[in-house]
Amino acid sequence: MRILVTGASGFVGRRLTENLVARRAHQVRCAIRTPSPFLPAGVERIQIPDISSATKWGSALGDVDAVVHLAAKVHDLRATGPESAAAYRAVNADGTINLARQAAAAGVQRFVFLSSVKVNGEEGEFRETDNPNPVDPYGESKLEAEKGLGEVARTSAMSVTIVRPPLVYGPGVRANFRALLKVVSRGIPLPLGAVHNKRSLVAVDNLVDFLILSLEHQNAANETFFVSDGDDVSTSELLRRAGEAIGKPARLLPFRPSLLMLAGSIIGKRDAMQRLLGTLTVDISKARSRLGWSPPIAMQEGLRRAIEGGIG
Repeated sequence: MRILVTGASGFVGRRLTENLVARRAHQVRCAIRTPSPFLPAGVERIQIPDISSATKWGSALGDVDAVVHLAAKVHDLRATGPESAAAYRAVNADGTINLARQAAAAGVQRFVFLSSVKVNGEEGEFRETDNPNPVDPYGESKLEAEKGLGEVARTSAMSVTIVRPPLVYGPGVRANFRALLKVVSRGIPLPLGAVHNKRSLVAVDNLVDFLILSLEHQNAANETFFVSDGDDVSTSELLRRAGEAIGKPARLLPFRPSLLMLAGSIIGKRDAMQRLLGTLTVDISKARSRLGWSPPIAMQEGLRRAIEGGIG
């Protein structure tokens, strides 16, 4: 197949492109916003300055058999209100649906969309059959995109596969996950030793493996899947494992979670604290049974690779 990857220079896109090129089973075309030195040799590069309902994808979609759509507006925790919601919708919903419609018209056979567990919510134990319940503009925009893709699939010959990952980590990871790894590596005590929640995560290499399978497997057509490492852990256990991978034991103090939540509320960090203390898991039994998929690497290996990739 000739595969178009959008967001190819991003965290997941770079890893996916590298894996597709290494397997030598497909031709890869990368849609990128700006020139990138990080993409492997041997891939086509198409510059797409922005993604919206008005984007013209004709040159990128020529002779393409499948699309993996990774490009998105990601979290901006400082943005709130109607303008923020409209910005997410313009890229993640309107831009995705526009691309899918043009892809179907161009004869693309499979469209794989990277959605998010945030379609289901911020806390809970989720299966694909659960009713969506997004609580922020990002999750709402991803759900709107999923609904639009379903309509494109129903009215065209193009099949759609939706993949909802939880937190993705690996080499080059940024934001809060990288910050936690830095804290552990520096031996700074954390008041999280008494946290007994459950969290699903997915190593970027496991996610990439599943995305490639979603391109190739006939049973992935017009289905939605959760994907994770298949190894749900508490925040405290995650930090302990990170310490093992770093070679420096995590220093965890046993503060009561209720006190931590109160402290987070007082300093205006309630949402961030909830992500550390709350439970959010996904059931990957559908991916296992329908596609015969199992995560190719264990969480400990994923953490090792993330740390080898540099945490600053």
